[in-house]
Amino acid sequence: MARESVKARERKREKLVARYAEKRAALKAAGDYEGLDKLPRNSSKVRLHNRCKLTGRPKGYMRRFGISRVTFREMASEGKIPGVTKASW
Repeated sequence: MARESVKARERKREKLVARYAEKRAALKAAGDYEGLDKLPRNSSKVRLHNRCKLTGRPKGYMRRFGISRVTFREMASEGKIPGVTKASW
């Protein structure tokens, strides 16, 4: 499980990206690269990293569910994800 500080840092980046999205798009369309340089670095969408919403794990992230593969497997086995069952043949 990720440290709380790492999860908090990622949430802070998400807020910055949302806050500067319009301004960044306008500057990019206008071709004002000097203006883009003056914006905070963490306001760029490229700096975001997908993390599990429950544990904060950065690897093995499943976009469709928003959680890591480990958490997904645990929840699927417990029947907490509707429509997902363990395969058997």
